[in-house]
Amino acid sequence: MAAKEKLDLKSLSQQDLKEKITEEQLRLKKITFSHAITPIENPMSIRSLRREIARMKTELHKRELGF
Repeated sequence: MAAKEKLDLKSLSQQDLKEKITEEQLRLKKITFSHAITPIENPMSIRSLRREIARMKTELHKRELGF
């Protein structure tokens, strides 16, 4: 995840942003469950994924408020 570039959230439409949030939340659940069973190689990827979801939710909220 560290090598992955940050997604340009401002270029996405509001619907695309909602879909991306849903996809990433599902991915986070899968990674968290697999980490609970057998430790994953890089547990910091869970933290970075949570933060990326938070960034997307923040951008969505800003758009809903009209900023």
